[in-house]
Amino acid sequence: MKFGHYTKAAALVVGASLVLAGCAASAPAENTGNTEAPRGGTLTIGAVQDVASWDPGQAHVGHLLQPYQAPYDTLILREPDGKLSPMLATEWEYNEDSTALTVDLRTDVTFSDGAEFNAEAVKANLEHFKGANGRQAAQLSSLESVEVVDADTVTINLAEPDPSFTYFLSQAAGFMGSPESLGTEEIKQTPVGSGPYVIDPAGTTPGSQYTFTAREDYWNPDLQKFDKIVFKVLTDATARLNALISGQVDITLLDQRNVAQAEGAGKELSANQADWTGLFLLDRDGKLNPALGDVRVRQAINFAIDRETMLEEIQLGRGTATTQVFGPKSGAYVDELDEEYPYDPKKAKALLKEAGYESGLEITLPVFTGIEAQSAMLVQQFADVGITLKLETIPPANLQSELVSGKYAMVYFFQMQADPWVNIKGIIGEAAFYNAFKTTTPELEELIEAVRFGGEDSAELAQEVNKYVVENAWFAPIYRLDQLVLIDPTKITSTPTSQQAVPSIYNIAPAK
Repeated sequence: MKFGHYTKAAALVVGASLVLAGCAASAPAENTGNTEAPRGGTLTIGAVQDVASWDPGQAHVGHLLQPYQAPYDTLILREPDGKLSPMLATEWEYNEDSTALTVDLRTDVTFSDGAEFNAEAVKANLEHFKGANGRQAAQLSSLESVEVVDADTVTINLAEPDPSFTYFLSQAAGFMGSPESLGTEEIKQTPVGSGPYVIDPAGTTPGSQYTFTAREDYWNPDLQKFDKIVFKVLTDATARLNALISGQVDITLLDQRNVAQAEGAGKELSANQADWTGLFLLDRDGKLNPALGDVRVRQAINFAIDRETMLEEIQLGRGTATTQVFGPKSGAYVDELDEEYPYDPKKAKALLKEAGYESGLEITLPVFTGIEAQSAMLVQQFADVGITLKLETIPPANLQSELVSGKYAMVYFFQMQADPWVNIKGIIGEAAFYNAFKTTTPELEELIEAVRFGGEDSAELAQEVNKYVVENAWFAPIYRLDQLVLIDPTKITSTPTSQQAVPSIYNIAPAK
């Protein structure tokens, strides 16, 4: 392990002009061999989804982040509170215009096939991830090139500043696989990484169960809390509940209707909030439905929604009503914006009258399995103010593509409350995937550019973007959902990870 690399990197790259923009303040993690914390035994996780491929180029986030963390380390570690800390990268720093990120690497790490982890491996992984066109390929959309400075230093060149780039290196884009295995057929079934665990073929049945055992030569045993981790794929919530109660799994994600039963059986809730749900008022220029081009109509929709009742009736109160798409821990959150659209059908009617829709209007809402209760309540609440919701069922196989096809002026969906720039790139920016009609305004573009070039102030500057989209009613958020992770407290402890659906495996430990 080496320290004091800031001076070296500065001399190699851009001299004294380098600014410390993204470097974590804490010291690099060390092999402390902490013997006080409980460790060992088997952790069994009830997984919501199967892993389609173990190739790190196909790595995903959300519920699927956990299984990739077993065989693969990330360059940067994400702490439970969202802070970014060293992992395979010991330090990182941007140049003055935030278009070149110099990363210093550990020198004592190997992959499970014996290959050395070094700067060439980082270059191979980042280029592979970008080229593999996996489900999270957009995380490296700003990556232009990777330069190997020396054996343990790389400089990552970006086409433009990307305030979320280091965040992505703590997620899917940061997973490091052995270079020789990248892109091979074998790695789709057998991951080869530098991570704390290696897959055990004898205990693995694809589609059903994946068993990992601890690597004896892993560089940081403090992150290796168990001798073995088993992922049982249980896509049905009732099956996960039964598995938790019967002791077949130690931790799993449940829905609001089976939490009480699990708690009654002695299990413990470990909840946090990662997602929000509600309406995307996509046709903000009124191309498909002219009424939605009028901000007063979009605001009327927001006033027409009884969020507290929907939260109580549908989620049994497990969540928080909200009218903004940025989460409280994102830095872009503005407390008072949650008071912008209280339930006020009279106000909604007045706005519709002012906009020329006193006699009513019709909007088509695509619906899909899982939002039956939400759509039924919205139909009633909208009818109360003079808006007719015409429901149109779309098949599950076409769900995502249909929602962003430009076929619908308004859609209901679920979305993660991620880091501000992730949110802007994903749902607000002109090129955002969920900005189906690619709407924008000069005022909004100016606010977004301020975030892009804001450096350490990016998150705070994103508050202005938040205010803009709330005041202009680009969305009609309803509530933030509690992620209902249940654990067996007699076996394990678990610390929720900010902005993640499930905790990182490093934050789960044997019970004392």
